Amino acid sequence: MLDSDPKLKSSSETRPTSVIALTGGVGGAKLALGLHRILAPGDFMIICNTGDDFYHLGLEISPDIDTVLYTLSGLADPSRGWGRRDETWNFMAALEEIGGHTWFQLGDQDLATHIERTKRLTEGETLSAVTDYFRQQLGIATRIVPMSDDPVRTRLRTTMGWIDFQDYFVRQNCKPSVREIAFDNVETARIAPAILPALSDPHLRAVVICPSNPLISVEPILAVPGMRRALRSCTAPVIGISPIINGQAVRGPAAKLMEELGFEPSASAVAQRYTDVIDTWIVDESDADARVPTGVEKVVTETLMITIKDREKLAQKVLAVAQQRGREESSVTMTSNVMSDD
Repeated sequence: MLDSDPKLKSSSETRPTSVIALTGGVGGAKLALGLHRILAPGDFMIICNTGDDFYHLGLEISPDIDTVLYTLSGLADPSRGWGRRDETWNFMAALEEIGGHTWFQLGDQDLATHIERTKRLTEGETLSAVTDYFRQQLGIATRIVPMSDDPVRTRLRTTMGWIDFQDYFVRQNCKPSVREIAFDNVETARIAPAILPALSDPHLRAVVICPSNPLISVEPILAVPGMRRALRSCTAPVIGISPIINGQAVRGPAAKLMEELGFEPSASAVAQRYTDVIDTWIVDESDADARVPTGVEKVVTETLMITIKDREKLAQKVLAVAQQRGREESSVTMTSNVMSDD
């Protein structure tokens, strides 16, 4: 880990946040990285899904937070998309020798993150505080916050009964058919303290819903009481990017889950799930004919992100759309004021 830079703390606390992104999983982290690379240090905040978090081998594990931490710090494994690069697996090999549970792989370097997180949470720190500490230690200027400091757990009712998300996703390799998704304890969860002030900041230019799995990465965030209301009240445009391209998920079980739950796996269907919060919906060129809800602007562009350049290009497009949307809304406001004066 890098030594903590006091400039990182001061810049993130004193500069107004200009862009906020909601994300979860590898797909969302790709766009988050693009935004992180083109925005000024301290201008960007990422709200991470924590519905995937779980307690395993005596450790508190936050997969989506760690994916963002590793991605933005340059430590992520580019081939797997999760975990740390140049990882070793001595711990898992030793665990297997003594008959321990090895279905969830924890690399030797990654293990240090989970041990330190567990220690700090046990000592009474909040998940927000621990995540911010890691951010500073890894030299990341972008603020990274959990959706809530209260535990929310995604569970799925499958043909095997109710199972935890990581059991479904990793242990069962997404094979069981899913009948229902629930977010345990979300009704009593509170939005993390940093989020509401950032969403109400008059300097905010855009809120971005990254192309993450809508059912298990974005909707846990939106399910936290008050989150949808805060997004609707936000003066900045809320821009979503479809995770579905030509009827397929780029990565993960999004399309499979949507089909099993009775939804068409399409850019249009995902937009419908965000109807009450988005102003603009960005779809891939292959989905140019996608329908969007009334009152939602559709933008067509290339959304597949393979290279770093792709991530930055899509991030630039998102910010350009936000700027244009902001100009249009300002024009409408000015016109309305002139008419009322008359």
